[in-house]
Amino acid sequence: AAGPGFRVRFDVETASGPGSFTVRVEENWAPIGAKRFRELVDSSYFDNTRFFRVIPSFMVQFGLSGDPKVSAQWDPIQDDPVTQSNKPGYITFAKTGAPNSRTTQLFINYVDNARLDGMGFAPFGEVEGEGMKVVKQIFNCGEKPNQGMIKSQGNAYLDKDFPQLSKILSAKVVPDAADAGEEKDL
Repeated sequence: AAGPGFRVRFDVETASGPGSFTVRVEENWAPIGAKRFRELVDSSYFDNTRFFRVIPSFMVQFGLSGDPKVSAQWDPIQDDPVTQSNKPGYITFAKTGAPNSRTTQLFINYVDNARLDGMGFAPFGEVEGEGMKVVKQIFNCGEKPNQGMIKSQGNAYLDKDFPQLSKILSAKVVPDAADAGEEKDL
């Protein structure tokens, strides 16, 4: 049975049009990361942001605000011990090689990235059900968008130079499926 956690629904615009996927956060997996993710979602941080690093054989990365002032407000958090492997569909904070360097950037694993486990990348949740079908439709921009430019200019830079990027329209906490009645595929 699942431990304490919560679910976040991402409404997105991909190469295939509008879609959504839901992440189930398991707070016991990486409590500090789970808490930061909840704070970001509750502050509408991810709304109107872009998926700016996409490597189909690896992962999709997001979590830089469209407003540079907003990204800069979030200080790094302490590392969590890695208790889960970076399996396909698992969501994890990005970080540098330095300890305690997680801030707001996240990635969703496209493949089994167990090699990241020993580098301190601690998954804190997973994409539910058929959600990865939507995640795999995120526009493949490779690593072309420059993170320094995103940090300094936000969506102004991305929308001008990379208009095809997939977008997060909103990310909101939603009730547990058990509370809301199980969703059935039609």
